[in-house]
Amino acid sequence: MSPVSTVIDIGVLVFREGLECILVLAAITASLVGSRSRYKRPIALGASIGFAATLFTWMFAVRLVNDLSTEISTLALQAATGLLAVIVLLVVMNWFFHRVYWTGWISLHNRKKQTLLRADDDSASSQARLLWGMGLLGFSSLYREGVEVVLFLQSYRLKLGGLPVLYGTFLGLFLAGVVAVLTFVAHRQLPYRRMLVLTGVLLGGVLLVMVGEQAQEMQLAHWLPTTPIPWLAVVLPAWMGLWISVFPTIETLLAQGIAAALVLGSYVVSHRLAAHS
Repeated sequence: MSPVSTVIDIGVLVFREGLECILVLAAITASLVGSRSRYKRPIALGASIGFAATLFTWMFAVRLVNDLSTEISTLALQAATGLLAVIVLLVVMNWFFHRVYWTGWISLHNRKKQTLLRADDDSASSQARLLWGMGLLGFSSLYREGVEVVLFLQSYRLKLGGLPVLYGTFLGLFLAGVVAVLTFVAHRQLPYRRMLVLTGVLLGGVLLVMVGEQAQEMQLAHWLPTTPIPWLAVVLPAWMGLWISVFPTIETLLAQGIAAALVLGSYVVSHRLAAHS
């Protein structure tokens, strides 16, 4: 893949996961006003620890993948990590899963917050449990998204090295940071749903690119057969393989078609279920 397209793909993914984390944290802290605003501090501290834990998870994952690369071929390891990245991205892109997830995950955090607040009294032990609980809410909100990003980026790191991953991550973190400042510092009401839909559409393009590239890597590792389409090889521009991983083989195009069908199919199913509920 082109390094520029890689940086953009990584930036979109990191921004989208950061946006989801901000949405969860905003939902948790929305009702913490007045005397309860002091509980925002342990949530912020928990989120900060979650960010640090994500960095340690990244270092552990890098070391693990590097150790594995000494035992199996690099091409096979790239194919395996790429397959894991596609699975992670399919989970992220699954509209039905995330309809349930957004409702369940945010509701779970809000229920936990309300339980902690109801148990609040003047005793030191209850205050300690409340502060620990709020910190864990902040930690889990950020660390879950961080683990997804760490797993996803291992494939890119193996193929292109650390610099494109670093640049793409900084791009995504910068965009997420702007949204976080507007949300928590400037207290702006942002159109989160529209932003998530937009980044979801962009991630759909990233998914098709990754699936095409992954299918080609599995062909090179002899995990998949290679069936060329001669007439398509003549008319298909070379830049389409470099930038969007469209290759003139039956297996790569079929894999991209299946991925698109899974995402669109789950979107249709979620809407039908919502209409009947």
